[in-house]
Amino acid sequence: MKKSYLFILFSNCLFVSAIFGKSAENDTGLIKKVLPPIQKFFVGNALDGAIFSTANIQNNTTSISGQPTTTTTMGTIRFSLVVNVGFTFNFNLGRHIGLYTGIDVKNIGFIEKNEGGETVKRRTYNLGAPVGLKLGNMAARRGYIFLGGGMDMPFNYKEKSFAIRNEKTKTSEWFANNTPSLMPYVFAGVAIRSGATFKVQYYPDNFLNTDYSNAGAKPYAGMDVHLILFSLGFNMRYGKHPDIVETHVADLKTM
Repeated sequence: MKKSYLFILFSNCLFVSAIFGKSAENDTGLIKKVLPPIQKFFVGNALDGAIFSTANIQNNTTSISGQPTTTTTMGTIRFSLVVNVGFTFNFNLGRHIGLYTGIDVKNIGFIEKNEGGETVKRRTYNLGAPVGLKLGNMAARRGYIFLGGGMDMPFNYKEKSFAIRNEKTKTSEWFANNTPSLMPYVFAGVAIRSGATFKVQYYPDNFLNTDYSNAGAKPYAGMDVHLILFSLGFNMRYGKHPDIVETHVADLKTM
């Protein structure tokens, strides 16, 4: 009997200790959790890969009676995979905020279908420099959103037109005057845990140079074209860097 009493007393002591121990932990309201490391600086790939582009196309013309006429259409979706490459230089200011810039090459443009049944494809190869802000989790393979702006400089212009697909006319020129020499843009997107990125990019200025003249004619007079890009990329970090931030220990409140 004495052994039974001693066993019951010992069990009760353990139970009371567990209760008071849990209460003490709740009183402190703290629990330790190891956070994944982040890098203060790293080099990665540019946030472009497969690009789907369209454009808001506005044509301002004058009718035979002298009345101004404006028509607005959306360009046919254009897909480009080659060549959309580049590098980013990333600076993490903290665990949940970072900045990046970089340099990239993009193949962008739009497709217009005229009322007469003619299809016109216009595109440029651009050298660009983005500046962006990242908000989210700056650890590797974590999700975040990003937004910002940048500037493109077109260095090759190409135009194709046809009514019958096998009968095309083409022009291609380096550092042409068909477009402005600089193209500013704004963008926003999201990077998910797998490293894939989804981005939308908008060009507020006219894609075409309305003052461009060819044999005395101005083919783009009255045209106002604003590109809209949707891109799917992959955010990959290159190499290992020595500036790994020490693993942090966070104090998180419990219920």
